[in-house]
Amino acid sequence: MKQLNPRGFGLVCASAAVAIGLLLAGCANTVEGTPTANQVEVSSYRSEVATSSAAASASKQAAATAKAIADNCDPFRKTTGTAVDRYNDFVDAHDGSTADQNDKRDAAAGALDDAAKTVEGQVAASGADLAADLGQKFTDYVAAARNLAAEVRKMTTGSSVAPLNDASRKVNDALNAVRAACPAK
Repeated sequence: MKQLNPRGFGLVCASAAVAIGLLLAGCANTVEGTPTANQVEVSSYRSEVATSSAAASASKQAAATAKAIADNCDPFRKTTGTAVDRYNDFVDAHDGSTADQNDKRDAAAGALDDAAKTVEGQVAASGADLAADLGQKFTDYVAAARNLAAEVRKMTTGSSVAPLNDASRKVNDALNAVRAACPAK
């Protein structure tokens, strides 16, 4: 029985005879010529490989971006929440002229600086995986928190609260911008 090889590279021959338990196979004819690739199929294959590679790369980048968002947005509320609580404790102590207002002032300034440092570190660790616009919102918070910490440290019993209130508004604006940009939890 003779069959033409579907790739066109030669003639495949098979003949079998069973004689005393032996199976013999052989080929007696070959086809002359040079094998060539089907250029349409080659082009199609290359296109499929490129598409598959691009899809894998896009999927990898999307996963890295999602991780960067989660790494920054998820802990943001907790990190900044402590700073807000310490700041509010200080405002209450300052407004009430309590004996512990200096301790609460120092705790508020420290908590604001700690929050800024933590947020800044998370943004830096995410690198280019964090979208630039979201990264800028975090950076704006860091600057505002550090500015508020500096204003808190300046506060004494008779200090004007105007610079403190201005710095506090900037922190609130930055907090709200980040919260609005982060996915809801």
